Amino acid sequence: MTKLFNTQRRRFIKLGIAGLLGLSTSFAISSCKTNTQQAKTSATTTNVAASGIKINVLRMGYQQAGDLVRVSGVLEKRLEPLGIKVEWLQFAQGPQLMEGMNVGKIDLGSVGDTPPIFAQAAGANIVYVVGRSPATGKGSAIAVPPESPLKELKDIKGQKVNFQKGSASHYFILRALDEIGLKYEDIQVISMSSIEARDAFLQGQIPVIVFGDPHLAIAEKQGRVRVLRTGEGLDSPGGYYIAGRKFATENPELLRIVIKEMHKIGKWAEEHPQETAKLLAPKTKLALDIQEKVVRRSSFQLTPMDAKRIKEQQRVIDYFYKNGLLPKPLNIQETLLTPEQYAAITPASLISQR
Repeated sequence: MTKLFNTQRRRFIKLGIAGLLGLSTSFAISSCKTNTQQAKTSATTTNVAASGIKINVLRMGYQQAGDLVRVSGVLEKRLEPLGIKVEWLQFAQGPQLMEGMNVGKIDLGSVGDTPPIFAQAAGANIVYVVGRSPATGKGSAIAVPPESPLKELKDIKGQKVNFQKGSASHYFILRALDEIGLKYEDIQVISMSSIEARDAFLQGQIPVIVFGDPHLAIAEKQGRVRVLRTGEGLDSPGGYYIAGRKFATENPELLRIVIKEMHKIGKWAEEHPQETAKLLAPKTKLALDIQEKVVRRSSFQLTPMDAKRIKEQQRVIDYFYKNGLLPKPLNIQETLLTPEQYAAITPASLISQR
């Protein structure tokens, strides 16, 4: 098992580094306002330092499926007066984002339930910052091409099944197989990101795929997918915002501000799905009807890292170990902040809705 895990880890790191997509940013400061701006910057720096914020650039990771926080620009608007710039780096999926964090490319990013587990197993120095409520499950599926002879989920036994190892799809397929009495060893796993697999699947070249929105919604629009099982009812705890431990412990006030802004825009998105779709579509390049379907099947709400959430994630960790996919038991406590630190970064508005 150790040898298998080391092989998977090397592949994980290779995929992660290959998945990094750089985004460059730059500033231009008008020379006619130099003196005034220098004075403001000096005052801002003093205020930031007094607040315990140790950085002036927040490096955010996001996935190719798009990111409401990035598109809305809420962090830039809130942090600019504090003298803090926001930079965004794009990744194929959660495992690549986690590896980007492990090698110091980003400070904070959003992933599903599974990527932080495999990152912890690989020795990444990360912490869970805040949870994301689970989506409906309708936006994730185990699927086949319409013309496939496979009619039921049990028919995938012995088949090549494509999904990204270490992603939320990994837990999804594991639970779905367990539900019908099959084991992980009963399928041939082909690991690749959804963005890589989608086009081949749409052309009928992949027999079974495990993927989610927006790729699922695109396939549905083209009539090129037959769903064997959605992710509904498979007890995923949802996703998380994960941070590097050093960043999280040194910047509690910044994290509190960021979480508050993400919570507000998430609440707005839940209440205004059509407007949210219109906001996202120009950036994701999706047709508006596809984007709205994706939004309605998503969840944008945050949840605090309380005892209930921690217990749910430990259950997922233990499930992977029980199925032989981790080399040793993992304790989520090793990737948590202290209760006092969570109290410092979690806005009262988020706690009150729990």
